[in-house]
Formats: sequence, structure tokens, C-alpha cells
Amino acid sequence: MTHVNRQNIGKFWAVPRKGTKYLTVASHEKTDSIPLVVILRDVLKIIKNKRELKRLINEKQIQINYKKIRAVNYPVSLFDVINLIPAKKNYKALLSKHKKMIFEEISDKDSETKIFKITNKKILAKGKIQFNLMHGKNIITKEKAKIGDSILLSLKDNKIIKIIPMEKGKRAFVIKGKHAGHVGKIEDIVERGGKNIAKISSDEGKTNVWIKNIIIIE
Repeated sequence: MTHVNRQNIGKFWAVPRKGTKYLTVASHEKTDSIPLVVILRDVLKIIKNKRELKRLINEKQIQINYKKIRAVNYPVSLFDVINLIPAKKNYKALLSKHKKMIFEEISDKDSETKIFKITNKKILAKGKIQFNLMHGKNIITKEKAKIGDSILLSLKDNKIIKIIPMEKGKRAFVIKGKHAGHVGKIEDIVERGGKNIAKISSDEGKTNVWIKNIIIIE
């Protein structure tokens, strides 16, 4: 499937329900991403059409997470960074409190890193560990961390800057569920019904969220 009816797009797509009948879908990671062409044309309104984006890509004027891309429908997922080289602008994909993916302009310094959640890990030879991260990324290291912890990664050299444990006192970003888009401090982590639940407090009040649905950001 390369296109989807506009009425059937993901609820997190912040695009009008009215317009052309069909929209392009991402080349992969279709369920939790928005294709670059839709973001730049329909959300940020930086380009007018797919042909213009193709030209910019061929001229190496656009990168995702400081990496060269080739496809106009390249997927942009949560916390990804869009680098507009000539304009010297960077946009980070975030979730609003209305559960819509938004694109916040950030500084060059902030654009150089990305938070990843550790979803699995595998012990390798010579004391090395392979961490499986969100969005299908893997990294091999000797750093110690647990599943559920977060990694702050340098996008320029793919090196770990720091590991942020999932524990009481840390700030969490809710990435799924009815509280998606909310940010708050973890007051406690308790087991309930066989699941680990984080008790999070924020300006909106207190919420209980399954730790599978959060990512630690600081």
C-alpha cells in the first residue's frame, strides 16, 4: 500500500480531513510515522508538491537525524529530527496533548541528539551488549542498562551520551494510550495486575500509566 484515503489516516496525523482524497503513506514503519512529504507539504507547508521535495533530496538539502535520505515518503517517527540544511532549521517530532504529532523548531545543539527507549537487549561476547531500541534501531555497547531505560544518543556519531534509568524521580513522556502527549515526574512505580505502573504527576494532575507506554526523557 502506497496511499491511504485521507479519511483513514492515523489519528496522530495533524493534517486536515479535507483535501485530496488520498495521501502517501510512509515507506516503512507505517503505523507510527508520517511520511516526510506530508509533513513538509501539508503540516509545515515548506514545499508545494512531491516533485519539489524530490529535488531538495537530490540536492542533499534535507536530512533525517543527520542522515541522507532518498525517498519522499521516508517515515518520520516520534523524536525524529528533520534537518533543513540551507535554511539552517531543525524540527523535532513530538506529540501534543491532543495526541497529534507536531513539529517543533529546535536549535542546532538540540537537534544533534535523540532519546531512544530500550525495548530489548542481548548479551554478546567479550562483555558487549546489543540494545534493541524503539523504531527498529540497535546499538552495541559495554554500557549497562535495563529494558525500559532510555538512551540519549548522538545522531552525528551514533555514540551514547548517557543512559537514563526508568525510576522514581525521572521525567516521563507518555507515548501511547489515552494520556499520550503528557509529560510528568514519576512519583512511584508499582506492580498492579501483573503490570508495572508509573504514577506520574504533572500540571494536569496525577495519572497512572503502564510503563510500556512511557519513555524516560530526563
